[in-house]
Amino acid sequence: MRPSAASSLLPVNTTLAVLLVLLLLAATGAVALFRLSPDARTHRARQVLLAGVRAALQLAVVSTIIAWVVRSPLATVAFLVVMLGVAVRTAGRRLTTDGSWWVTLWPIGLSVLPVVSVLLLSGLVPPKGIVLIPVTGIFIGGALTATVLSGRRALDELNLRYGEFEAGLAVGMSDRDARMEIARPAASDALLPGLDQTRTVGLVTLPGAFVGMLLGGASPVAAGAVQLFVLVALMAIQAVAVACTVELIARGHLHRPKDHRR
Repeated sequence: MRPSAASSLLPVNTTLAVLLVLLLLAATGAVALFRLSPDARTHRARQVLLAGVRAALQLAVVSTIIAWVVRSPLATVAFLVVMLGVAVRTAGRRLTTDGSWWVTLWPIGLSVLPVVSVLLLSGLVPPKGIVLIPVTGIFIGGALTATVLSGRRALDELNLRYGEFEAGLAVGMSDRDARMEIARPAASDALLPGLDQTRTVGLVTLPGAFVGMLLGGASPVAAGAVQLFVLVALMAIQAVAVACTVELIARGHLHRPKDHRR
């Protein structure tokens, strides 16, 4: 009963493939037509197209190997490390072009690892790859988004208001405090997507964890409880990720090349 319900939701057939191609072309066309790029050097439409193609290839590979990975604890750990590494690299590339990109490991790692550890130690999540990989993936994705959004907003604001930073130094503020006064308010906007998602859950959308559990045979109450936990955990993870990102920027550990400040 449940497998047929899942397959009827989105049957994997030629129609689905055609619709995916059309939607990807529509997204690419809209970005190109309305020139939704920050500058002439950034080809955002091409990025959208390549992101869709890359997602298809990556999911094809993951779908092929995931059945083997979840059977081995060592392979599961290796897969999680790869996920974390990709998230760190992605966040770092979005924030800076210099060697400080790797410090995005701290906001992502320090926000996700404690939550996953508590889940394992409490027994709420069994140490099985089939459960641990998707749950950890959701949390890493949330930390990645919060790190990128808060970091970009903070670094952009510091670049735009660099004169205010120098003025803060002139009146006796430390480097950290002068940067923090500018970066923290801007970076806090990164919490809004998660906050809005949590406030409108069930009224605007039914998130993936809820739908997935229903299709897997869980009761609506159980599915709602799991989804609530995921949303609250994500808010905690994103809050820690934003706080850590801002602190790293304020202390000068995460930065952009000096020419971006002029």
